[in-house]
Amino acid sequence: MLIASFPAGPWQANCFLVAAGPGAECLILDPGVDAADDVRSVVAEHRLRPVAVIASHGHLDHTYSVAELCAAYEVPCWINGADRDLLADPFAAMPPGVDTMLGEAGYRTEFVEPDRVETLADGDRPTLAGFELTVVAAPGHTPGSMLLRTPYQDPGPATGGEPITELIFSGDVLFAGSIGRTDLPRGNPANMLETLRTTMAGLPDSAAVLPGHGSQTTMARERAANPYLQPDYLHQEVEEPS
Repeated sequence: MLIASFPAGPWQANCFLVAAGPGAECLILDPGVDAADDVRSVVAEHRLRPVAVIASHGHLDHTYSVAELCAAYEVPCWINGADRDLLADPFAAMPPGVDTMLGEAGYRTEFVEPDRVETLADGDRPTLAGFELTVVAAPGHTPGSMLLRTPYQDPGPATGGEPITELIFSGDVLFAGSIGRTDLPRGNPANMLETLRTTMAGLPDSAAVLPGHGSQTTMARERAANPYLQPDYLHQEVEEPS
């Protein structure tokens, strides 16, 4: 398997390209601000053939380059239906003034949906670029935040640890040592807490987590040390936003 990743733009959101190997079909996941040129470089270097662009959720730092790359490679965008409207109106889920800040920095502030959009929902199992994906709804950071799970055959952990059995692209739901914020427009702390209590509880320790920001981790590591996955945090009461 070939997984290329890089942090893009001022928010340093991780963009991933995933393929069976050089010369194969590939997925482009979360191409955000300033990601397009690096995506093209990786595609050219490894002779990849993009078949889909996937957004883990609708925030601008993960979708800024979606329409451009969908048009360039004539492929659809896949996104949870609950966040679809953010493709054309990303500022609906951003704090006031972000559009002005981006414009002053020389970035565009007008957006359109790609020509082809495929919506995803909890439990969907599309096969793209040869990968069997399982969609897991994980609302809280945004209504349409989702995890993407795919099986992984570990050739053998170099450090002698437990083998990895699957990959989870977690977007901004789960990070190494942290979770996605819920104080932005459309964020919901109660939904995030329920996601952490239920959805995360069903994920195996043997899963590698590739988050939307920061470094790769594992569910075993996060279950042991992430403060947001500890009983004291999970058992708190959180009120729905008014």
